[in-house]
Amino acid sequence: MATNTANPLAEEFAFDIGGPVAKYWVALLRVITGWYFFHAGVTKIIESGFNYAGATGYLQGMTGTALGPLPVWMANNLAWLVKPGVPLFETLIGLGIMFGALTRLAAFGGAIFMTLFWVGNGGYGHGLVTGDFQTLLIFVTLAALAAGRYYGLDAVLEQTALVERHPKLKYLLG
Repeated sequence: MATNTANPLAEEFAFDIGGPVAKYWVALLRVITGWYFFHAGVTKIIESGFNYAGATGYLQGMTGTALGPLPVWMANNLAWLVKPGVPLFETLIGLGIMFGALTRLAAFGGAIFMTLFWVGNGGYGHGLVTGDFQTLLIFVTLAALAAGRYYGLDAVLEQTALVERHPKLKYLLG
């Protein structure tokens, strides 16, 4: 009587970032995250135009946070930039992430936004890991994995003569 002594649980499992499943997953994560930010920005534009007063009120409410007086100063002195900037940049970051164009630059902008939201919302009833923090981690992940290269416009942009003449532009793409 023959028995199979091989352990079926001992087989290796690998998640190859170059494999097709990983590429689809990174692209899907990029599109969903981009839609999330695009929707947040375009909704503000529809409701308030480029005069989003909620941004300055939000910053003024951050007095007791780890960032100290910086947000309050921004609300009081940079309202001319903050009010149109929040909906505009949320929309542009969302579009860049969604279409995979200038993905690293857009992800960096998204990470800055999410850092401000994470610190500003400050309701750490469940610890420091909040939805804002998780979205911050997604933006960092998209930048680190060069997510725009997977079924995104960055893959096309990197083939252009401009990028080939100036290879440092690849740090913004991907």
